[in-house]
Amino acid sequence: MRKYFAALFEQIKKDRKSFLVYSVLRALVIVTLIRCLFTRNYESAFLCVLSLVLFLLPSVFETTLHIEIPAIFENIIYLFIYAAEILGEINHYYVIIPGWDTMLHTMNGFLCAVVGFSLVDLLNRRSSRMKLSPAYLAMVAFCFSMTVGVLWEFFECFMDLFFMFDMQKDFVVSQFGSVTLDPNNSGAVVQVKNITDTIIHTASGESYTITGGYLDIGILDTMKDLFVNFIGAVVFSVIGFLYVANREKHKRSSRIAAGLVIRREKEV
Repeated sequence: MRKYFAALFEQIKKDRKSFLVYSVLRALVIVTLIRCLFTRNYESAFLCVLSLVLFLLPSVFETTLHIEIPAIFENIIYLFIYAAEILGEINHYYVIIPGWDTMLHTMNGFLCAVVGFSLVDLLNRRSSRMKLSPAYLAMVAFCFSMTVGVLWEFFECFMDLFFMFDMQKDFVVSQFGSVTLDPNNSGAVVQVKNITDTIIHTASGESYTITGGYLDIGILDTMKDLFVNFIGAVVFSVIGFLYVANREKHKRSSRIAAGLVIRREKEV
């Protein structure tokens, strides 16, 4: 852990603006953590601790993988973590602000594509034996982003099942089709439409009425998150493809120009 902090302070020397963003957000998280401990909100306190650990990820990746993440991407990562965990979960922005979750998952798809692309492109440039095409790099960036998105949905599902966090937000759905309702067990789909309300009774005697349909417990939210993650991944994959293609074109032009200069010098 000491070497990760050393990498962080080394980054401070290089970019003080990035360190300022890191310091301000870290201080805000610590203040929120103290507030949660005083109010005995231990669930939110755990999220604060998780955020502080996540803030170390850029320096962990730089130290472990021997890469350098651009300062602008580091700042985006810090802001993303704060917006997702502190503003989203603890301050309930996911519920208060419509589209907050959608915006963050779109950004996540874009950022993860950036990370996946950068890792492979770094190896591609440094290796003398490996020469990957721009299309291959774009495909790896897309697949890396979608894999991270799926793993995050696994994490949300795990937290919902075992700790009842409701990270996969619910939707009220007014219709569905199901083979479970088929009395003959023949596999025929029974369509239930125009649901007005559903009533839930618990063993403890509590009752809940859901107006306008039934409560979908995360399936639609998961698919929506993966879809906007897909959009973010596609957008950067296209950008990454064009960037590498133009870079390779510029290199070829430079080599051709250099060759012409050498040829002319020899002729003279």
